Amino acid sequence: MIDVKGLVGRLVERGQTVAAAESLTGGLLTATLVTVPGVSRVLRGGLVVYATDLKHSLAGVDAGLLAERGPVDPDVALALARGARERCGADWGLSTTGVAGPGPQDGVPAGTVYVALAGPQGQAEVRELHIDGERQRVRDAAVATALSLLDTAVIDS
Repeated sequence: MIDVKGLVGRLVERGQTVAAAESLTGGLLTATLVTVPGVSRVLRGGLVVYATDLKHSLAGVDAGLLAERGPVDPDVALALARGARERCGADWGLSTTGVAGPGPQDGVPAGTVYVALAGPQGQAEVRELHIDGERQRVRDAAVATALSLLDTAVIDS
């Protein structure tokens, strides 16, 4: 698991902030960040956009993209990360979308997850995951991947 305290410390050192738009993780990503004392210096906020229509109205994902591809899609994940960044006024945006299970959703198998990052210099990255296991394992893996993406991007920037 990622060293969340170290990640928050690196963000503080750089004077950078983060926000998240979460679907499948339902706030778990943001909740993981807030376990670190002093995170208020870097965490701008989080959007829990579990319902598809909220991905558009709150996070700014194009309604046509959502209608064409559905909510579990790499481009939707990136749009969510960009939306979190823009709507919350953060340097970095993260997102999670996928199917935690136990069964498929709209033909997408359980365990299919997209995690994305959007950064201040136009950084954009999406990771596709296929995770076996219970809902909590899928959600935990999505959070760990999102935090790892952010940590790597912050270190490399």
